[in-house]
Amino acid sequence: MRERISRKVATASIVVASAIVGCSKAPQPDAYGNVEATEVVVGAEAVGRLVTFDVNEGAQLAAAAVVGTIDSTDLALERDQATADRSAGASRVVEVSRQVDVLKAQQSAATSQRDAAQAQRAALVAQQDIARRAYDRTKRLFDQQAATSQQLDQAERDLRVLEQQVKAQDDQIAAHEHQIAAGRQQIDAAIAQQRTASDQVVSTDARVARLAERIRKSQVTNPTAGTVLATYARAGEFVQTGQPLYKIADLGSVEVRAYVVEPQLAHVRLGASANVSFDVAGGSRQSLPATVSWVSSRAEFTPTPIQTREERADLVYAIKLRVANASGQLKIGMPVDVTFAQQGSTP
Repeated sequence: MRERISRKVATASIVVASAIVGCSKAPQPDAYGNVEATEVVVGAEAVGRLVTFDVNEGAQLAAAAVVGTIDSTDLALERDQATADRSAGASRVVEVSRQVDVLKAQQSAATSQRDAAQAQRAALVAQQDIARRAYDRTKRLFDQQAATSQQLDQAERDLRVLEQQVKAQDDQIAAHEHQIAAGRQQIDAAIAQQRTASDQVVSTDARVARLAERIRKSQVTNPTAGTVLATYARAGEFVQTGQPLYKIADLGSVEVRAYVVEPQLAHVRLGASANVSFDVAGGSRQSLPATVSWVSSRAEFTPTPIQTREERADLVYAIKLRVANASGQLKIGMPVDVTFAQQGSTP
């Protein structure tokens, strides 16, 4: 009897132990991955000595923060000279504009004088026609002995005087025309000078703008908020354009790159929910929610360090999951386990 009871107790212990072992067996993750972040290498945009550089590894930098300056003394002096040249050029434009106005006024006056001379000539021509008719009539009367030689001489003098006045008026009109043509050439030359001076002002403006941009680029401006991962320069060093100064990444939101096999694709649609778990202090694990942000459209061979649920499957698909990392527990390169939320599963 005792032997039968002992045998039952032993059997029950084995069942309980099997149940405990079965319950303690943790479920396997759906995929394995590593933490990534978008790293930005900030380089120098100017040449010169790095006067100040307030960047340290691990520091948090805000977007658009000025974290360093490159010596721009020569650029500032060149900009001041260009600004002075621009002022001189603008004064020249104003001066030439005034000259153009004066020349146009002179041309307008010469044109008015020519028009008045032409009107006066027309009046003299009319008087000349009358004098010619009077002379012809007096000559006929003289031939008929109905007019004296004195009357004929007077009529001839009147005609000759008017002819000379018309000729003098023609000369005056020609002088006015010459003056107008010369004024037109002077105006054209002044306008050309004005255009040249204006072009020089525009060119100087562009030069000043370029120097201002180069001076702006002498300030090292942080492009994005994040954590400094590495520094490559120190204050006092001479740097070249494009030389790396530091590397920064936003660790407040990171990505996990993982690989899945084709049967798992049904659970890894864009926007699908998942969980990533990782080791924390004390040998325990912590889990954070994640969202699928990218799924590769092309299969590839399994990368050597990656293991999936199917041991070393021939072809896998790369995916990325976006994970909020406000506490900063996830670090770049950290290995994590990925578990997808089962869509449409029944309780």
